[in-house]
Amino acid sequence: MHADPRVSIHPDSKVLMAAIAARLITKLVDVQDKHGEATVVLTGGTVGIGTLKAVADSAAAPAVDWSKVNFWWGDERFVAADSDDRNTRQAHQALLAHLPVDPARVHEPGSSDEFASADDAAADYADRLKAAAEAEHAADMSDTRPEEPGVLPRFDVLLLGVGPDAHVASLFPEQAAIREKNRTVVGVENSPKPPPSRISLTLPAINTAQEIWMVVAGEDKAGAVGLALAGANPVQVPAAGPVGRSRTLWLIDENAASRVPQQLVRKDPAGA
Repeated sequence: MHADPRVSIHPDSKVLMAAIAARLITKLVDVQDKHGEATVVLTGGTVGIGTLKAVADSAAAPAVDWSKVNFWWGDERFVAADSDDRNTRQAHQALLAHLPVDPARVHEPGSSDEFASADDAAADYADRLKAAAEAEHAADMSDTRPEEPGVLPRFDVLLLGVGPDAHVASLFPEQAAIREKNRTVVGVENSPKPPPSRISLTLPAINTAQEIWMVVAGEDKAGAVGLALAGANPVQVPAAGPVGRSRTLWLIDENAASRVPQQLVRKDPAGA
């Protein structure tokens, strides 16, 4: 049984990004205390990348053992590896280049330099996720280990931005990718937002995450946020679809919050 989404509203985008960064550092430390390592799925966009910069700038960042954090991405633009459009490149510039990460734990979706199509890159990413799940299963000595490995590793925190059209990752309204039920990763063509070719986790894959954090700022997102939290159909409003296994957090600024159902609003302190 999933708990209702929790909505935490911050005065503006700068305060929001600092609060998400503080929350993420605390969460990674907690998960590492429990499991020895932690896995985060990153997102692009203004808030996603701004949050990563805020993590890098935080005095608390060294509390995390960054060499034991696994990094994946919820989606990526299928362009050249050195393109500034790539979420991975922006994440390196904002965060990863400034921390003692283990390059073997940084799992970037393939680029157009490596693969002929977004579908091919998506299949490769799905294979790498499955291999990580199998390795995690083999290393798990607990009594609760399932008999068979899954197709995805444990995602401790998965970050998602929301577009004005309510898209999340590269799952756009009414398109085939948001309807996908079986695959974990899909290639996306004809994206309504350039560039047109992308790679994305599917909604079933996203919803395996322990915690999903929806990170949103800006008045142009208010309609999408309001519809998602009112329980719209994810095919029309993809942002309504993500639900974490243990928690779904909406971390938003005042501008994005103007149409949020009031009964969902809890002005929590960061880290709650």
